[in-house]
Amino acid sequence: MHEIDAPRRPQPRSLTDLFVSFTLLALQGFGGVLAIVQREMVEKKHWLTQEEFLEDWAVAQIMPGPNVVNLSLMLGGRYFGLRGALAALAGMLTVPLVVILLLALVYAHFAHDPDVAGALRGMSAVAAGLIAATGLKLMSALKSNPLGRWRCGALGVLCFVAVALLHLPLVYVLAGLGVLATGLAYRRLGS
Repeated sequence: MHEIDAPRRPQPRSLTDLFVSFTLLALQGFGGVLAIVQREMVEKKHWLTQEEFLEDWAVAQIMPGPNVVNLSLMLGGRYFGLRGALAALAGMLTVPLVVILLLALVYAHFAHDPDVAGALRGMSAVAAGLIAATGLKLMSALKSNPLGRWRCGALGVLCFVAVALLHLPLVYVLAGLGVLATGLAYRRLGS
């Protein structure tokens, strides 16, 4: 009897593929990249499953530095080691840095124009909508979370209340709710 080979998972074909993929990702993500990263890495490229994305994103959020840069380092390192991590990082930073510098020059010239201020306010609303839509899309992955949807939702509401309504420092909220969530998950997994 012959063993049937499982189909290989998609992954970056080369360091150049990794660099270009993260460059294109970075160029799409002004103001908030969670929605774009999830769509590109999970739905289009299939480099990660939904669950892997959530786990990696959670780790990327607690590491110092921008979340998507941390994720690029993790994915690049996973597929090509240090060279991959550096290629992904370069992809995230090189072209977007040039674009930002050019936009800063243009903005300095038009900063006092009310239409420019209105356009920036509109972009922030779009970014908030993208983040909300991604949150709703990622809720399906909570089925496999040891805390379940209701406990995760309750923790999310507590976080919103603490940060948005009570204006508590985010570091304290994350530390407190993080310890609580970890303790609850540990207890549920242990039983």
